[in-house]
Amino acid sequence: MPQMAPISWLILFIVFSLTLVIFNIKNYFFFSYNSNESTQNLSIKQHKMTWKW
Repeated sequence: MPQMAPISWLILFIVFSLTLVIFNIKNYFFFSYNSNESTQNLSIKQHKMTWKW
């Protein structure tokens, strides 16, 4: 089985690196946050547990 040439490893590394960078940029810029108005109206419910040993 022939071995891969070093230039092929370099191209493979560049392709995977660019894929990772593009994927991270896409996720960073297309992620939508919830607005603060909808989260302010929610009340925090506290549930206290009493342990019965």
